[in-house]
Amino acid sequence: MKQLTVISGKGGTGKTSITAAFASLAKNAVFADCDVDAADLHLILRPKIKKTMEFHGLKIASIEKKLCIDCKKCHDACRFNAIDVEMNLIKGSCEGCGVCAYVCPVEAIKMVERDSGFAYISETRFGPMSHAMLNTAEEASGKLVTVVRENAKKLAEEKKKDLIIIDGPPGIGCPVIASLTGVDLVLVVTEPTLSGIHDLERILGVAHHFDIPAFVCINKYDINLDNTKRIREYCKDKNVDVVGKLPYDTIVTDAMVHEQGVIEFSDGDLADSIIKMWNKIKKRLT
Repeated sequence: MKQLTVISGKGGTGKTSITAAFASLAKNAVFADCDVDAADLHLILRPKIKKTMEFHGLKIASIEKKLCIDCKKCHDACRFNAIDVEMNLIKGSCEGCGVCAYVCPVEAIKMVERDSGFAYISETRFGPMSHAMLNTAEEASGKLVTVVRENAKKLAEEKKKDLIIIDGPPGIGCPVIASLTGVDLVLVVTEPTLSGIHDLERILGVAHHFDIPAFVCINKYDINLDNTKRIREYCKDKNVDVVGKLPYDTIVTDAMVHEQGVIEFSDGDLADSIIKMWNKIKKRLT
């Protein structure tokens, strides 16, 4: 079983549109949306949810008033001001650090599970899909990404799929690391802007740190040919293959409006470029 993660150092580069296009081209794959903070692959793949699982992230404090002796040690120790002077937990303030339970002399405070989101197993027109939704303002998105990947792996084993295509989150933080560690190949989608170049350098650094082979796709390459040249020169210097240069095309937006991938919606130059890129990636994965 091979795993491909499509990532970008920043949001808005077209990562999800490319992932959805790959989904329509892959013949025996499972799809995983690991952007659990702002998932959007489902908008194109339109999954039918088959199973829903509760996700418990960081634990939260629970105060047993019958045991409390009103010593206020927890109130004084909490740096997040999550416990008021009447020993009530202020909703939404607890960060789950556990210091209140540690300092309580009568064990009146316990750390308990809280619902932080949901993980889903679904079916799409292209194959099975693992995805999730993290509740607003919740932490532990890296942990939920790991759940999504574990579910995708189980799906691939159960349904005898030979590839997992992962739509990773933007940036270089914990969720990104959780989405790319242990995969066989990373495709970094960038764009020819100054911020795009900066974030490309950062995310390639992360991939290199974890010793994961990386390819680069320059999306909307024709909006700034000078910056496209800079990206190609940088990748050549770092011995990273640029496997795709995709032109700017409003077809991408039109396809999303119709809840379709680019390959389904169009057979123009952009679709041809994506197919050529996919063939290069598929050859690398075999």
